[in-house]
Amino acid sequence: MTDQETPQVDENEVPKEGQEEQKYMRKIRSFVKREGRMTNRQQTATDTLWESMGITYKEEMLDFTEVFGRDAPVVLEIGFGMGKSLIEMALNAPEKNFLGIEVHGPGVGACLADAGEAGVTNLRVMNHDAIEVLEHMIPNESLSTFQLYFPDPWHKARHNKRRIVNETFIENMRHKLVVGGLVHMATDWEPYAVHMLEVISSATDYKNTVETDYAPRPDWRPLTKFEGRGQRLGHGVWDLLFERIS
Repeated sequence: MTDQETPQVDENEVPKEGQEEQKYMRKIRSFVKREGRMTNRQQTATDTLWESMGITYKEEMLDFTEVFGRDAPVVLEIGFGMGKSLIEMALNAPEKNFLGIEVHGPGVGACLADAGEAGVTNLRVMNHDAIEVLEHMIPNESLSTFQLYFPDPWHKARHNKRRIVNETFIENMRHKLVVGGLVHMATDWEPYAVHMLEVISSATDYKNTVETDYAPRPDWRPLTKFEGRGQRLGHGVWDLLFERIS
């Protein structure tokens, strides 16, 4: 998701007099949807695999047992990019169901193509705004794990309001998790890591799963080529792993 996001000002973001702040904030997107051009491989995968692996957005709660054809813990990832890490996780944890949401169409196509070639059966994908999906399609207490890896940090102060991690988002995420479910976030931008930690630490009914502020990278989160290169150059990555306690 990060690579496809660029700042953009929308006149609709200007609040009308008397409008509630929550409604105003809801209109601020944490991304700008830029489709780009699909390769033939990505388009073919979308055309042939969407019926079996894709979920089209509609304002109706999902039945995950029906979606996956079985009852198993559901892992939701927002912003999977081209999907390589998500596919690796799904292959490494066949006992779990994985749902990925991504706004970049070619990324979704690439994920479908690679998943099809790898024979992944426990993965479904969506191409839509994750906030709307959470609100209208994800039932409360239906997720075992929520993953948000390397979201756009919106570095400039005037764009900070676009960060997907805020008080409302973290509270909404809590309702979607089962008690004991995990929120796992990671970023390579330290100021955003501090922001994430402040937001979730101040939220109710969460606890940090480690005694330090940040957790070591769990085995289940694959090390990306970008991340590995950054580590060799001395760049940091910060993982946060919090549990819903009630």
